Amino acid sequence: MSAHKEGDPTTLKRLYGRSQGKPLRAAQQDLVDNLLPQIAVPEEGEVTATSLFGEDCPMHFEIGFGGGEHLAYRADLLPNHGFIGAEPFLNGVAQALTHVRDGTLANVRLHHGDALQVLARIPDNSLTMVYLLHPDPWPKARHAKRRMMNDGPVRMIADKLKPGGEFRFGTDHDIYVRHALMVMRRFRDDFEWVIDGPDDFRNRPSGWPETRYEYKARNTFKHEVWYFRFRKR
Repeated sequence: MSAHKEGDPTTLKRLYGRSQGKPLRAAQQDLVDNLLPQIAVPEEGEVTATSLFGEDCPMHFEIGFGGGEHLAYRADLLPNHGFIGAEPFLNGVAQALTHVRDGTLANVRLHHGDALQVLARIPDNSLTMVYLLHPDPWPKARHAKRRMMNDGPVRMIADKLKPGGEFRFGTDHDIYVRHALMVMRRFRDDFEWVIDGPDDFRNRPSGWPETRYEYKARNTFKHEVWYFRFRKR
């Protein structure tokens, strides 16, 4: 069996760590109680653009959207595209709901929980773009199997993207960079690394906004940030 097929990503348990931090404010809880059910990805069934957005539009998927800043920016930039975001951290979901409300973003659907559970229900060759930005690095070697950048999840991402679709990955963690590039080398038949030189992964591409997390990583912790674009062959 090839490395690409090792592990069924639909069975991987991804909800590591805590799922909620400080208690939600009343306004945030109201959004979770009332807005989230209106735009939540259904818990069962095939996940398609038509089922979620009522039309066959280009579809984007963000794995672990944090506070939803990037997701909201992209959805506002591309109002005729559909955006799906999955995030296990309830406080992040509440923040994303604020962006959806304030931006009147009708083209966003959210899932509070495991991204792979939703990704598995999307038909192959359906997604225009997949985003994985600043995932938990799990830097200890014994936790490496918990990283989203591993063969099972990347295999699923490759399957769900359309030919010519793009997988964007960003991190400020040097251990994760090395691990991620090692994984992506095993998928050279599936992905082309979109790069002309080192400046391409050191500078943020156009249409890729800086989030609060990235700003803090760069300016408070003085981390270098790396940006990667991979196009499905």
